[in-house]
Amino acid sequence: MVGNKFHTVSTYGLTIALALVAIALAPAPASADTGIHVIMNQARILRLARPADTVVVGDPAIADAVVKDARTVILTGKGFGMTNIVILDADGSPIVDDQVMVSRSVANTTRVYRRAFVQTLSCTPFCETAQKTTAETESDQKIGGN
Repeated sequence: MVGNKFHTVSTYGLTIALALVAIALAPAPASADTGIHVIMNQARILRLARPADTVVVGDPAIADAVVKDARTVILTGKGFGMTNIVILDADGSPIVDDQVMVSRSVANTTRVYRRAFVQTLSCTPFCETAQKTTAETESDQKIGGN
């Protein structure tokens, strides 16, 4: 009788252990492709697998691309929003065909909302009114700020 109880307990323990191992080794769910993220007024270097011949940005008011050499493109955030970038090789085959998201840097900044007034403060190390680009000013006006 003792042997059966021990056998039953060890079988359950083994089953639980195997289930935990299976959960730990299960492949993680695929994350959604977020594309290329660029901070407003900052540049990002794109290294290409093969030489580029053509570079097209969907909306140049959102992002700008500069070709440094055949395998290096520098992408700069110009305005807020989403656009896309397509980079083709000499045969017309795509090297890059991706979404580009340009957003405001939130590092060391604070936005203060007072009714229809929006104030952006740069807090490095003391909080002061941050300089706004044209795109930031337009964005603030659209949401009711100054």
